[in-house]
Amino acid sequence: MKRNLIRIVHTGKSRLGWDDDTYRDVLARLTGRRSARDCTEAELEKVVTYMRTVGFTPSASYGRRPRVAMDRKAMLAKIEALLAEANRQWGYFDGIVEQMLGEKKPVEWLNDDQVRKVMQMLIVDAKRHGRL
Repeated sequence: MKRNLIRIVHTGKSRLGWDDDTYRDVLARLTGRRSARDCTEAELEKVVTYMRTVGFTPSASYGRRPRVAMDRKAMLAKIEALLAEANRQWGYFDGIVEQMLGEKKPVEWLNDDQVRKVMQMLIVDAKRHGRL
C-alpha cells in the first residue's frame, strides 16, 4: 500500500509540474519530512489529498487491448466498440470470460467460439440497456 501511495505521489509531482524543491517543500509543510519514503501511509494519503485539491487527477488504468490472430481482429474490434459504448474497461471482458469458463484466461487463449459467445453476451447486454 505504501509503495503504491509513493508511486501516486511521484506521478502527481510530475503531472503538476513541480520541481524537486517545490515537491520537498510541500512534503515538509504537510508531513514534516522531506522524503516520501520516510512518510507514513497516513501522511502520504494527506499529500495525495492535497495534490488532488490543487488539480492532480490520477488516471484510471483501462487495461491493454489484447493481441489476437488476424481472423479474430474483426470480432475483437466489435467487442472493443461494445465495451467503449457501454463505458466499460477490458477488465469487464476478462470478468465475463472468467464467469463463463470458471477460470481466468487471456483473450489470446480463447477459441473463436468462446470469443463469439462473449461478443453475443455483450450485444444482449447492450440491447437490454437500450444501446442497440
